[in-house]
Amino acid sequence: MAETDGKSSVLNGGSEEPEPGEDRRGEEDASGSKEGQTQASSPAAPKEAGEASGDKPMPDVEGETGASREGEEEEDTDSMDGSGLYSLTEDGERESEGGRRERAKEQDGGKRAARKRNRPGGGTNHSSSSDDDEDDEDEEDHEEEEEDEQAMEAWLGAELRDLRGPTWRAVPSLRSREIGRDSHQFVRRVCGARGLVQRLELQGRLERHTGCVNTLHFNPSGTRLASGSDDLRVVIWDWAIRRAELEFDSGHKSNVFQAKFLPHSGDSTLAMCARDGQIRVAELSATQRCKNTKRVAQHKGAAHKLALEPDSPCSFLSAGEDAVVFSIDLRLDRPANKLVVVKEGDKKVGLYTIFVNPANTHHFAVGGRDQYVRIYDQRKINENDNNGVLKKFCPSHLVSSESKTNITCLVYSHDGTELLASYNDEDIYLFDSSHSDGADYRRRYKGHRNNATVKGVNFYGPCSEFVVSGSDCGHIYLWDKYSARIVQFMEGDRGGVVNCLEPHPHLPGMATSGLDHDVKLWAPTAENPTGLKGLKEVMKKNKRERDEDSVRHGDQYDTQLLWFLMRHMRNRRPPRGRREGGEGDTDESWSSPDSSDEEDGGPDHVQCMSS
Repeated sequence: MAETDGKSSVLNGGSEEPEPGEDRRGEEDASGSKEGQTQASSPAAPKEAGEASGDKPMPDVEGETGASREGEEEEDTDSMDGSGLYSLTEDGERESEGGRRERAKEQDGGKRAARKRNRPGGGTNHSSSSDDDEDDEDEEDHEEEEEDEQAMEAWLGAELRDLRGPTWRAVPSLRSREIGRDSHQFVRRVCGARGLVQRLELQGRLERHTGCVNTLHFNPSGTRLASGSDDLRVVIWDWAIRRAELEFDSGHKSNVFQAKFLPHSGDSTLAMCARDGQIRVAELSATQRCKNTKRVAQHKGAAHKLALEPDSPCSFLSAGEDAVVFSIDLRLDRPANKLVVVKEGDKKVGLYTIFVNPANTHHFAVGGRDQYVRIYDQRKINENDNNGVLKKFCPSHLVSSESKTNITCLVYSHDGTELLASYNDEDIYLFDSSHSDGADYRRRYKGHRNNATVKGVNFYGPCSEFVVSGSDCGHIYLWDKYSARIVQFMEGDRGGVVNCLEPHPHLPGMATSGLDHDVKLWAPTAENPTGLKGLKEVMKKNKRERDEDSVRHGDQYDTQLLWFLMRHMRNRRPPRGRREGGEGDTDESWSSPDSSDEEDGGPDHVQCMSS
């Protein structure tokens, strides 16, 4: 890391003036873009710093450049200026920045005292001690702190690139739309504009659930939002007016992990999965009623995720901790068909996540209780040939790692060319899905903390321009996909963990949820772009906690996950609405012949109505 007078260069996408000691390229970037944008200067990443951090340098991508062009004619209204620092606060509900600084000082003082005690004679005070000895100790403490600071800066700054110039400018874009030029592209370009991402702020909360909200999903048109919770209820929201249109009992016996509208179904079919391993389908009527819910498959462990096929109103995939992937087709008498049992060698790999490639729906990717992203082709699964796997990806430094690393979530980009995977007690990695088996990652996104829960990750923007994730620290992070720099940093759940992030399909904004019992809505309405206030302190705290936990690896992740799940099952109470006979009542069970016979999966059919 290039430093001047002990000050580190800017690591992320916040507004800050460049230091005079930066490298030549950073000076060119800073001077070449005078369009109202104060971009973060690129940290010089000398070979020594990269080796010290243990991080692999990123391969260059053809056709990509981080430098802004000189002599732009239009003012850059998509850029950041240093005039405003964005900080979302609520009286009596947020800890002040000063309070955080005071606590950090106390922690640093305690560390210095501990270092003194660890030195020979450092724990006693002798009357013969001279002022020179005390000065020497203070100087050694200062040097150690500087070394720690430099090591942290080197780790945070490794593998970062320069922020590219803006792709959207407000004034020219509005002028073009007024005269009818490229008006159909206006919304798409707005949604992918960095300037709007940097102005995201909290708009409101949707409050109805009595447990942690584990899942969010917009319908294809973006007019409705489905949420599911530990309270075993599913709510359909008209999010624009913040009103619950429909609420019903899911039929599950334990935490609802996902609830998704099936595409092209007229918002009449909702697929659900939960900790009880059941895969259920809810039939919704046009009169804002839930007709019934039916069980269509049963895993022998928790089922965390469903994967929709973009063009199919009746088929989807499910993955469970029993390592099984089911293909479910609602047109069949027995909808569930076991596609594959995921294994590494002879050992089953429990699954936390699954996603279908939107550009090639025969391909799907899974991740779970090991470090590998596995891609399968539904047409070519032969478990006798490489356990049916088409190809696997893994960060090279995790292939032989002794730490127990898990993939908590993975998603494809909008065009299926890229895969994003979030690892517990590790970082987020971007893979090229077209690369050959065993290829390494292309980008690495740092700063958040993924330890306590099964954390989600997602792309943001119509062309997957950004990466968004929650964190155990209760914040929401947005990275620029190309540069891997943080461009937005927002306070999320008071409960301390943000798990679910759902971008709106057509508008600039998103919904998030976590351990709090509400859903939060975000939109780009802030007057000034974010200054990323407090980001560095939070990132350093997350890194220290991760390093401390890495010493205690092993079964800790499974233990913590079990503790969280048991803690948040407390709201299993009867539904608030009265049960009434639903339409289309039937005793038919849609459970799979491969379903678990070791435990009762609960009722196959539940009638339900809105509350």
